[in-house]
Amino acid sequence: MHPVQTSERIKHGRRRFFGLAAGAIAAIQFGKSTAARAQAASMKATSLPIEGEMPSLTGATEWINTSPLTSADLRGKVVLVEFWTYTCINWLRSHAYVRAWAEKYNEHGLVVIGAHTPEFPFEGDGENVRRAVQDMKIRYPIAVDSDYAIWRAFQNNYWPAFYFVDAQGRIRHHQFGEGSYEQSEMIIQRLLVQAGSVGIGHELASVDGQGIEAAADWADLRSPENYLGYDRTENFSSAGGAVLGKSYSYVAPMRLTLNQWALSGDWTIESGFAAPDAAGGRIAYRFHARDLHLVMGSSDPAKSIRFRVKIDGALPGTDHGLDVDAEGRGSVQEPRLYQLVRQSRPITERTFEIEFFDAGSRAYAFTFG
Repeated sequence: MHPVQTSERIKHGRRRFFGLAAGAIAAIQFGKSTAARAQAASMKATSLPIEGEMPSLTGATEWINTSPLTSADLRGKVVLVEFWTYTCINWLRSHAYVRAWAEKYNEHGLVVIGAHTPEFPFEGDGENVRRAVQDMKIRYPIAVDSDYAIWRAFQNNYWPAFYFVDAQGRIRHHQFGEGSYEQSEMIIQRLLVQAGSVGIGHELASVDGQGIEAAADWADLRSPENYLGYDRTENFSSAGGAVLGKSYSYVAPMRLTLNQWALSGDWTIESGFAAPDAAGGRIAYRFHARDLHLVMGSSDPAKSIRFRVKIDGALPGTDHGLDVDAEGRGSVQEPRLYQLVRQSRPITERTFEIEFFDAGSRAYAFTFG
């Protein structure tokens, strides 16, 4: 869990949720463990507390897949409100479950509402959100919450966050972060039965996340999220340190230790991102994880920026991610999360490098899985 540093982020109290200990994450990674089942059974057997009335949904800058909805419109329905932002890997890995619940329980009276609240400025652009919704084939209603009105109404602080609302409009449960999928689905079932729905049964949705939605390899995950902008970065190791807001020629050290990163070439590091000023700019990162992702985009939405990825100085081959080929070649244009490495076993500590063949890219954050 990363506290936020900039004044804008302090204002909103924004943070991604990393609150589960490694052992707990491993226990629930597929929602099938004995511990998760026991927790879910216990929750089903006990009464659910009333955590307050569902706050207002007014203030959305636009709605996608629906006309505007209000809390009053939803009375009589069981509602799942999820807070998400489309580059968040934690949300992406939970999305397969939310999509399955929306499809399975829609006819029984469940309404899923995705409140899209941005972390990065480009995520507040409605066109980018609409493209993400289309690319991810999201069919349920989306409230574009670019002004943080719904976020503030719920007093939310996390991505992803899930609020479970009964048919009387009362919040009965919440979940911050990934995991507890069996428990969450059983609560949905319970609230639907209480609302009078019949024929639901006790079977849980069959979910097998693929591609970017695949569950993290928690047992081999030893690299935390890290930002490239000046305000929030950690373990930057180029000689002389980071220089804010002006072009500077960086040199990477000969060797990086685990979770250190460095720049080579001419770069400008702004508060929220790093950008190469000329062709040939490189980022190196020493990591230990199955997956490596980089949130990045082009400063000109009409311009595609070519890059090449290497792992331990060699082409990635079978360890390439979804957004590069075996030769490490790829391109960045729309701002989003790019999967650049998916290691085959065994998962080991590696040095990642990306070289941009054109100026104009912006790199925001590394995430791992």
